[in-house]
Amino acid sequence: MTDNISLRSAVPGDIAAITRIYAHAVTYGTASFELEPPSEPEMARRQQGLLAKRFPYIVAERSGVVAGYAYAGPYRDRRAYDWCVEDSIYVAPECFHQGIGRRLLTHLIAESEARGFRQMLGVIGDSANTASIAVHAACGFRLIGNFQSIGFKHGRWLDTVLMQRPLGSGDAAPPAKL
Repeated sequence: MTDNISLRSAVPGDIAAITRIYAHAVTYGTASFELEPPSEPEMARRQQGLLAKRFPYIVAERSGVVAGYAYAGPYRDRRAYDWCVEDSIYVAPECFHQGIGRRLLTHLIAESEARGFRQMLGVIGDSANTASIAVHAACGFRLIGNFQSIGFKHGRWLDTVLMQRPLGSGDAAPPAKL
């Protein structure tokens, strides 16, 4: 299934494919609570902002075509959260259920640990998003809880599922300076 998938750091040339994948998720899915798909320039701005702040941003490629992408970003802006990241993973619809999301998340965890982050949060849109919940659980995340009915999209109320995974030594020792 994922034998012919390669993972690499995202580059500006990937923005068109990333924008297409995300637009599908925004338009038809509930993983993102955005209601309108962002433009390519906006997606490029977001990517540049994350990369400038040392967050990992990766793509999965199949035969030279971007099949999915993932990045870690800040959980919150306050300084005390600097060692905690939130993951985001999106897979092209034609590549669903092929193990790409798990490969992306596994690589994202390793990249985040290498950068000294200590906790990763999965903030999963829609408690019915069982595939994302299962991928996170398979990668060592534990369920923290749910926010119930906090988003309204596609004519219905949506929950948010919170999952968490320690990175590196987690909370066993103070973090290194950033």
